[in-house]
Amino acid sequence: MCQEMLLHRETIARELTAIRDRSPLIAEEHRDRLLDRVRGLLGTLDVEIDKADLIKEVSIFAERADVTEEVVRLSSHLVQFEEILRESESSGRKLEFLTQEMFREANTIGSKASDVVISRHAVEIKATLEKIRELVQNVE
Repeated sequence: MCQEMLLHRETIARELTAIRDRSPLIAEEHRDRLLDRVRGLLGTLDVEIDKADLIKEVSIFAERADVTEEVVRLSSHLVQFEEILRESESSGRKLEFLTQEMFREANTIGSKASDVVISRHAVEIKATLEKIRELVQNVE
């Protein structure tokens, strides 16, 4: 059971790495989409886009969509999860609590990201955590 949980842990770590790699691109992509949309709407009008307003809008979006804290916490939980698994004493309650915490972080990542790719990775993490949760229920 321990080996299976460690394999699931590795799956989550890979998904988390993909999220970590993707997240810096979200604000840039949002900026580009917003700029294209505004240019398209104002294309026939003689109006300039104020760069300060665009920067402000993108900054607000980037702040709301930032999942850095959640990624760091979930990474920390994964380290702790492996440490608990390697303890000689039975740690079913600790693993159960830690799994709940990892679910919370994965849910927050999925809801904050505003990105389909990151949402898919978050769903994979949650599906894997569900497998871990089922295994943890059999640990004393």
